[in-house]
Amino acid sequence: MTDAAGITNELARGQFTDKMLNDMRALIGTELRTEACINNEYASRFAIIRFAEGIGDDNPLWTNPDYAASSPYGTLIAPPSFIFCCLASVQAGWPGLGGFHADTKLTFHKTIRLGDKITARVYFDGFDGPIQSNFAGRRIKDYIRQEYFNQNDELVATFICSRVRFERTEAQKRATTRAIELPHPWTEEQILAIEEQVLAETPRGATPRYWEDVNVGDELDIITKGPIGLTDEIAYIAAGAAPIPRVAAHGVALRRYRKHPRWAYRDPATHALEPVYSVHYNDYAARLQGAQAAYDVGIQRTCWQVHSLTHWMGDTGFLKAATSEYRAHVYLSDVVQLGGRIEAKEIDADGDHVVRVRTWATNQREQNVMPGTATIVLPHRGASQETVR
Repeated sequence: MTDAAGITNELARGQFTDKMLNDMRALIGTELRTEACINNEYASRFAIIRFAEGIGDDNPLWTNPDYAASSPYGTLIAPPSFIFCCLASVQAGWPGLGGFHADTKLTFHKTIRLGDKITARVYFDGFDGPIQSNFAGRRIKDYIRQEYFNQNDELVATFICSRVRFERTEAQKRATTRAIELPHPWTEEQILAIEEQVLAETPRGATPRYWEDVNVGDELDIITKGPIGLTDEIAYIAAGAAPIPRVAAHGVALRRYRKHPRWAYRDPATHALEPVYSVHYNDYAARLQGAQAAYDVGIQRTCWQVHSLTHWMGDTGFLKAATSEYRAHVYLSDVVQLGGRIEAKEIDADGDHVVRVRTWATNQREQNVMPGTATIVLPHRGASQETVR
């Protein structure tokens, strides 16, 4: 059923065409508009706290002004992943196609401090494919580059986001081949054990973790997320980190959907218009996308990875780079444990004392749903100053 505005109770079912591919090739190198996607322009105290709490990270370096004042920074700072709630991501083209985050590549140059103004420039860097895939037949992988600057025009971070684009009709046809038991049948004893693990987590904090004291093969502390619930997804949206144009309500949303009918669908249960983004909290929408049920956000999972890294490195470390690949959905009711292992330590080309880490995120089905890497600068004995940037 399609209404007068062109909105249906299905997600759009676009197909790859020669015209679509040629139109997207013509966009390569284009700087994209960002105004509709800006969420937090300033790193205010409450923007930082809201984001940190939205990813379940209560490190006092970003949540406690008194603690932060005595740190090497002298003030509250934001988690490195705070960039995602300044301007999460900009969509470009591919009308009517489905999309999943495929992987993320991050490089960090400066710490975001309380009061910093963050702006972003976004570019469409191109795409690979189409090629055949098991998930949904033909698919492409595109690349969006986002560069974040502070008020001094200093480059803070670069985020390269790649997404898989596919035809939803094909994804729905193959959905039964990926069926699993959902929600996961946890026992009360298992849930209590998981919650005790979460409550026992403590960040490294003010005690320096010196480069000389770590060794290849050392494993990072485990950070546990879950069982993932609806409020976890709502908290992430409330933090400003939804990777779409800003979520809106009532007339504001309706006018946007009338202008862009493929941004929304009509939920047959409530008759309300919902954004395509609701695949992250609406089972009906998720199934239209070819998934089994509502699932987490790709960059949300990367925020959990960054949480595990900053938790381990302490106040005097600096996260220099991180990569993450999204290999499977994390569904509501899943539990994910994030960890890592040091694979190398060296003095890099910039003269930094770094460790190179292999990271993972394992669910209760023993799947590594997000393999990744990280480069962390650690303080070293004999240095004239702390590792602060």
